[in-house]
Amino acid sequence: MKFSNYWLYDLRAAVVVFLVALPLCLGIALASGAPLISGLIAGIVGGLVAGSLSKSPLSVSGPAAGLTSIVATAIADLGSFEVFGMSVVVAGIIQLVLGYLRAGTIGNFFPASVIKGMLAGIGLILILKQIPHAVGYDVDYEGDESFFQADGQNTFSEVIESLHYISPGAVLVSLISLFILFLWEHPRLRNQVWVTRTPGALMAVAVGTALGYVFNTFTETFAIEARHMVSVPRIWEAGSAFLHVPDFRAWSNPEVYRVAFTLALVASLETLLSIEASDKMDPYRRMTPLNRELKAQGVANTLSGLLGGLPLTSVIVRSSANILAGAKSKASAITHGVILLLAVLLIPTWLELIPLSCLAGILMFVGYKLTKPQLFVETRQKGNSQFVPFLITTFAVLLSDLLTGVFIGLLAAILFILRTNFKQAVLLVNNEQNSYLLKFTKDVSFLNKSTVRDLFQKVPNGARLIIDGTYSRFIDQDIQETIIDFLEEAKTKDIHVELNQITLSNRRYEIH
Repeated sequence: MKFSNYWLYDLRAAVVVFLVALPLCLGIALASGAPLISGLIAGIVGGLVAGSLSKSPLSVSGPAAGLTSIVATAIADLGSFEVFGMSVVVAGIIQLVLGYLRAGTIGNFFPASVIKGMLAGIGLILILKQIPHAVGYDVDYEGDESFFQADGQNTFSEVIESLHYISPGAVLVSLISLFILFLWEHPRLRNQVWVTRTPGALMAVAVGTALGYVFNTFTETFAIEARHMVSVPRIWEAGSAFLHVPDFRAWSNPEVYRVAFTLALVASLETLLSIEASDKMDPYRRMTPLNRELKAQGVANTLSGLLGGLPLTSVIVRSSANILAGAKSKASAITHGVILLLAVLLIPTWLELIPLSCLAGILMFVGYKLTKPQLFVETRQKGNSQFVPFLITTFAVLLSDLLTGVFIGLLAAILFILRTNFKQAVLLVNNEQNSYLLKFTKDVSFLNKSTVRDLFQKVPNGARLIIDGTYSRFIDQDIQETIIDFLEEAKTKDIHVELNQITLSNRRYEIH
């Protein structure tokens, strides 16, 4: 990779990913009931370790919102975060084993319509979930992707509730941040040298931070309270105490292994989904070795657990932000880990000057890019077999959570695939007046029985029907019995039936 390409693309993208990852790492740790530093450790390890070992060019790893409820419950059940850390270590080892067992192949079975629907759903979630933060109402944690929230609200009711607690300064900062981000996308500015070298997200944060400082210094009306600013743990002040290393004495606790298996399976599924989505968004359509990805995630989770971090996955929001920011290689994911580490170590005070509403504007912009109206139009043009599963997945993800929504979308896609195969496997053609051809275009089974029966009923009395099985290497016994039943029925309807290349009851019938 040329250094010029790194400077123009990957470094700029890394800065954007860092700005997205920082509040998410902290918010997910807070929602999990874990030390704030554990989220940052997972983000740093995800960037440096998973980013280095993975062969995915554009995905970014870190703590995942989809694991929040599992982590919170596990910490309570196990009694301490240190015992939970042992589960994270074991989960990483399990993922490593899954990689060697080639379990990553499962990722090849996610339909494109479901992946696109998942991305659109995440986009809508980002926009709706960030509206409260954009107006200065930060009750729900940053990074929440579930429709039903722990505070009893849901995505929509939280938006309505936030309108009663509007902070004028926060609103102004978020609007100006969005204005800058859209301005950076304007065709007249996009090719300007100073624009290509300065990420729009970084400019938005710089302006938003400056405005926040001015508001808090010179006016009360637009002042932004400290609880609406980024909050970063002070590592230097805590010393070595910030590392919540695992309690290895818990190795004999069977509950540790139950939690570990749960973490490994859910984290692996989220990773495979994110990788598939990242590869779909990659302008160069590069394909990530999925088994290698599970191994990389396994090593990263093991190390994160040893250092006192949260479990991590390849995450869709950060990966999407990385791709949309123009990243070209995995150097951006690694660099974002470096920036996150250095920023937390060296400038935590500066980070705490950043209004959360400013970062909300960045996440809303990412959400808009993921769910543009054009995406819905393009998918609709591909037909119902693509559009309906896409639409179902989109709203299932929005109204539940990531894994549940994808599972519902998969069911919808499978139903459409089966429906299409049923229709294409058996065709009825009217060759000439009162002469029909029923052709099996592929192997047929009991799943096609309903279609075959419906087509038989369309043959009128007194017609001539040829049933052709030339292209079927296998005709299920249920289909054979259906044909036999129709042969008996045909006698009463004066339908003349001829069979071509079809075996019934150990006899072979052919047209003469």
